[in-house]
Order: sequence, then C-alpha cells, then structure tokens
Amino acid sequence: MAKLLSDWVKEDIADVKGRSVRWLSERHFFRDPMRPIKSDRDFFFSPADGVIIYQKIVKEDDAVIEVKGRNYSLKEAVRDPEYPSGLSLVIGIFMTFYDVHINRIPYPGVLSYRELEPIESLNRPMLAMENSLIDELTVDHDNADYLHSNQRVLNKVSAIDLGLNYYILQFADYDVDSITPFDISPHRSYEQNERFSQIRYGSQVDLIIPLTNSLKFKFLQEEGTHVEAGIDPLLKIQRPFELS
Repeated sequence: MAKLLSDWVKEDIADVKGRSVRWLSERHFFRDPMRPIKSDRDFFFSPADGVIIYQKIVKEDDAVIEVKGRNYSLKEAVRDPEYPSGLSLVIGIFMTFYDVHINRIPYPGVLSYRELEPIESLNRPMLAMENSLIDELTVDHDNADYLHSNQRVLNKVSAIDLGLNYYILQFADYDVDSITPFDISPHRSYEQNERFSQIRYGSQVDLIIPLTNSLKFKFLQEEGTHVEAGIDPLLKIQRPFELS
C-alpha cells in the first residue's frame, strides 16, 4: 500500500537494510510475492514498486525535470518520431534495491515493446538517487543524470476502450543492462495489473500518457510516496460524462 517515504523505510526495509549486498542479491532481490489481481478500469495502477520522484503534465519539449541545470524532456525520454505531439502526463517511479522488481500493466491493453538505441556507450549508476531516498529521505533530481543515458525499453500499450496508446518506459542501472520481458510475443493482450517484465537491480519505470480532449486524469499520490505495483492506483480516469 502507498506510504510516505519515511514510513516505508522505517516499516518495510529496516530489517534488511543492514544486510550484505550478497544476501540481498541472492535471497531478497528476486522475490515475487503473491498479490491480488485488482481490476478497476476507473484507475491506472502503479506499474512498479518504488518511489514517485516526479509527476506532471508536459509538452513534448518541456522539461520533465532539470538535472544539474540540464533539462530532461519527454522527447528525449521516448525518442520516438511517431510519439504524438501535445500534452502528456508522466509519472516517474524509482525502484530501489529493496523493492520488488516485477513490473505490471497499469491499465489493460495490447502490448508491444522495443529497446531504444543507447545514447552513450556507458550507462550511469543510479545509486546516488537510491541513497538520497533511503538515507536522506528526499527526492534529489540532481542525482537523476542516468535519465540522459541509460538502457531503456519503451513499451506501448493500446488501451482500446479508452481510445489511446500509453507507454511504460523502463530504465536499467549501469552495470546490469537487464530488462527482461516475460513474453516476447508481439502485440499480446494483457489484463490490468498482470505481470509483464522484470528489471534487475537499480531501475526506474515511467508511466507516460498522451492526453486527449475526451479524458482527464486526477493524480492520486504525492511525489515522494512509495507505491506498489498492482496495488496502488496512481490516476483516476475522469470520462466526459463525469466532467461537469
């Protein structure tokens, strides 16, 4: 369930925080706990366990965040010439080493994906962001320079009943390069909150929704909140008949 960052660190990871990297890697990291499959098409659920480090509505060339004086835009994130222009909603979720790293489909649809070409020859470590979250209990965007370079996979989900495509953008840490989909079949249908992929070790997942005139979305969580995939709703869908 959604928790303040400080509460999550205190209640959920205090018992394992002092464990060795080897123990965490072998006995903790790859866990895949049983979870109820929630289905409610009034909501987009979280695609990942982790901490919300930004959420906003932006144009394609607008800064999602500023990293050490350099803007990080949606255009730079998706690097897709077919991505629609106009406003988009974006929510970034940082997955710490202590999180479950199974990703889930936030709203049902048909999934296709592709690995984006690397921007640089080397990925950058994501440990600085994790340290700011776990040790300092703050979201420090200056530690997010990995967004400009690291391995990423862009998943497009066609949500037919909403009449739109949305995206799940996955980032991997610098020394891993391991985003592993569970099914490589193209254009497969997924139910809401069904498992579809795993990212190994430090990572981030962004939910990106190109906005239309027919639907509005209400943010349900705050930046700095820890959320769980398939459990916590991120957005309430407001359909035309609800907009009065």
